[in-house]
Amino acid sequence: MNPSRLLFVPLAAMLLLAACARPTGRGNPSLAPRPIEKTSFADPVFAPIPPIEPDPALDAVIATTEGQLGTIAKGFAADAAKAEAVSRSARGQAAGSDKWLDAQTALGTLDQWRAQLSALSTDTEEQAITRASTLAPPYPALGALQVRIDTENAAETATIAKLQASLAPA
Repeated sequence: MNPSRLLFVPLAAMLLLAACARPTGRGNPSLAPRPIEKTSFADPVFAPIPPIEPDPALDAVIATTEGQLGTIAKGFAADAAKAEAVSRSARGQAAGSDKWLDAQTALGTLDQWRAQLSALSTDTEEQAITRASTLAPPYPALGALQVRIDTENAAETATIAKLQASLAPA
C-alpha cells in the first residue's frame, strides 16, 4: 500500500471529527416552548354587541323619507300605467311619429320619478355614511329603508327599460 494513502485516512478522519465539533459557549437549543408555541389558535372571545340606542332625529328623517318613497312609488305606478297604454299604441310606429313622441314623453315622466328616487337613495346613503363616520353601529331601520329604496329603483328601472324596448329606436 502506498504510504501517502495511509496518511490520508487518519487525516480525513480528523477532519470529519473536527466538522462534528461544536463551537464553545453556545450550548444546545432550549427545549422550552417558544413564544409562538404559546399562542392559542382558538377563536377570540368578543364582547357582546350592545343594543343599538334609538336615535329620534334619525327616526324622524327615516319616517319622512319613507313617506317620500311611498309618494314616489305611487306616482311612478300611476304614470307607468299611462306610459304602458301610450307605449302600446306607439308599438310599430316609426321613430318621430306623434304616438312615438307621446310615448317618449311618458317615459320622460317616469325618468323624473326615478330621478327623485335616486335623490332619496343618495340622501339615505349619506345618512348611513355620516353615522359610520362617527363609528356608530349600523342602524337597522336605515338599512331596511335603503333596501326598500334599492328594490323600488330596480323595479322602476326594469319598467322603463321594458317600455323603451317596446318602441322603435330613435
